[in-house]
Amino acid sequence: MKITINSNNGGFYTSRSGCLTRLLLLSIAVMVGAWLLPGVEVTSFWAVFWTAIVISLLNNIIRPVLIVITLPATALTLGLFLFVINAIIILMASAMVSGFHVDSFGSALLFSLVLMAVNYLLELPNKYLNRQTLNQSSNQTFKQSDEYLNRQTLNQSSNQTFKQSDDTDDDGFTPYEEIEN
Repeated sequence: MKITINSNNGGFYTSRSGCLTRLLLLSIAVMVGAWLLPGVEVTSFWAVFWTAIVISLLNNIIRPVLIVITLPATALTLGLFLFVINAIIILMASAMVSGFHVDSFGSALLFSLVLMAVNYLLELPNKYLNRQTLNQSSNQTFKQSDEYLNRQTLNQSSNQTFKQSDDTDDDGFTPYEEIEN
């Protein structure tokens, strides 16, 4: 459920429209989670939008502090304690936004899992498009490196033919072998 601003070489999420898109996707995830779970209630669309803003701010400000404080518990549970941190963030957002209500810790835990799953599904097209862009740029890089390697191979082969023409008078002896009587 971690909501971060992704920056892949000055990527889409660093612009203003990218942040708004990310908030819109999180708002959709909040609406889906509230629709699926009986312990989560949202009264209006504005409550959904404010919930998305508050969750995003809490994830970017409070979550790193909570992760550092609970690092031993997270290490002992092999990362499963992060789900508890996500549920705490959901409960904090429920206390801050008036139109968003979560009944219990269990509902917050399930809501954070639903948010994580919906965010993953909403990010799939973006990951596919990023992969296509990366493949195109890597193909261009490979073409440039192939051209460089071809030039290096040509230079090496021309150097070898030049060396072979100079080494014909030596008969394969080293200078030390020629001095011996």
